[in-house]
Amino acid sequence: MKLIIAFLKLIRWPNLFFIALTQYLFYFCIVGSIFISNRDFPVDPNWNCFFILILASVFIAAAGYIINDYFDMQIDGLNKPDKVVVDRIIKRRWAIMWHWIFSAAGLLLSFYVSWKTKIFSIIIFNSLSVVLLWFYSTTFKKKLLVGNILISLLTSWTIIVIYIFAGASLINYSGWDVVHFPFNIKRLYKLTIIYSGFAFIVSLIREVIKDLEDMQGDAQFNCKTMPIIWGVPASKVFIAVWIIVCVCSLAIIQLYAWQSGFWISAIYVIAAIIIPLLLVLKKLRLAEIPSDYHKISTSLKIIMLAGILSMLFFKII
Repeated sequence: MKLIIAFLKLIRWPNLFFIALTQYLFYFCIVGSIFISNRDFPVDPNWNCFFILILASVFIAAAGYIINDYFDMQIDGLNKPDKVVVDRIIKRRWAIMWHWIFSAAGLLLSFYVSWKTKIFSIIIFNSLSVVLLWFYSTTFKKKLLVGNILISLLTSWTIIVIYIFAGASLINYSGWDVVHFPFNIKRLYKLTIIYSGFAFIVSLIREVIKDLEDMQGDAQFNCKTMPIIWGVPASKVFIAVWIIVCVCSLAIIQLYAWQSGFWISAIYVIAAIIIPLLLVLKKLRLAEIPSDYHKISTSLKIIMLAGILSMLFFKII
């Protein structure tokens, strides 16, 4: 049982659940909302490929978490010794083996989806994701902003890949007239930008917060993270700017939603996302020790979950 718990901790199972939930809700709530009527939303001929695509995303992410812990054993031993799994509970050779198993499984499933749907950008970018996750763990994580931006982009990709899959499969669906589609593809594009943009910004904020939390251990191993190079005050200003950008963007979108009659969803976003982000801004100003930054990181994870669940309103309303 101890080994199973350690393995689940190693692959970050809550994060994997968030990825699967995000992709599932984006397809069935966001993609479903672009149709003129619910009756037009078809049983996609490639519906099995959709679930295989989710599984591929989960496998690739799990492989990324494993290889990150594999190369971060010494740093994590200083920053969070009670959470280290590799070489304490799970041997290093088993960790690297599971990394390759999950990476291979993710790529094979991605290839199958691309082959069945003729959307070859999926296998290309998923392959690139595996490579980038490896170099993130070995090199980019220790570089100023490079690792932060990379992880944020990969977080956005979990949404964008569903947009690519859904958009291509819907347009190529042979049961529709090639000119008159029963859905608004521009609406899907706008919603993809909104949700992938939100994922990017919140992920970027959280990555820098984690750098602040791990600053002591990172400094001993010559990492060039933002808090070490720019200092804590400048890093806080960087985070604060992105929080303000996110809050202002969401406020503008909710004003439009309110005027369009979607006041229930607007109230939800204000209460579950905008206000908590402002509270994070306040906590950030007062944060001084690693435990303070850890609490902020947890809050951001909850805010991201709230953003994921907001997709349900497109199905309900």
